[in-house]
Amino acid sequence: MIEDLLPGAIMSSEAFDDSQPCALFPAEQAVISGAVEKRRREFTTARWCARNALGRLGYPQVPVVPGAKGAPVWPADVVGSITHCTGYRAAAVARSSDITTLGIDAEPNKPLPAGILEAIAVEEELRWVPDFLRRDPSARWDRLLFSAKESVYKAWFPLDPLREPRLDFSEASITFDPVGGGFLARLLAEGPRLSDGSELREFSGRWLVRRGLVITAIAVIATSPDARNTPGTADDLRLTQH
Repeated sequence: MIEDLLPGAIMSSEAFDDSQPCALFPAEQAVISGAVEKRRREFTTARWCARNALGRLGYPQVPVVPGAKGAPVWPADVVGSITHCTGYRAAAVARSSDITTLGIDAEPNKPLPAGILEAIAVEEELRWVPDFLRRDPSARWDRLLFSAKESVYKAWFPLDPLREPRLDFSEASITFDPVGGGFLARLLAEGPRLSDGSELREFSGRWLVRRGLVITAIAVIATSPDARNTPGTADDLRLTQH
């Protein structure tokens, strides 16, 4: 499913259960040495996805461990993102010469727990979410909003990893295209600087609802002299580490 949201330069892999055998590297094993079984399974399958995606990009198997702030550490010239939720794990990677940054997120197509929407949404989002839910209840737009903000954060973080405090949910405003399957995220705080010195103020992405899941993805295409968002693409690290 995730490949439907991503441009061709990005290689991806996904799994819907934890049946795939995957031997962890010692560095990866150390990350989950004290974890519960559920965490061990999802972590291991996510690494299976990461290895497959890297292999499709032409890279050998390498450990993919969380860095100091929780984000997966990829080979030096690779950008990537990992997501997992109940019944789904996925990884997406690309060469940094092709893609400046990317972020993917998957969530169950179920209502957000009470109080979460109010915690993550800005005023304009609190207005449109109920309206979208009335028009199309097949998609949990509150959960889609949460997922999109997760993808925004994961695409933003590699571009500005030293910023403190880190980007907050309230610092991005999301607008969905309910027909075309796209969304636009406007940053309400200072945006990250690209290699040419320009400020990135928006992320554009894609979304889908399928197999009981909502999935969002963002990819910023690397183009010279500046970078632009792809018009047809896309765990909060603060909430869940991968």
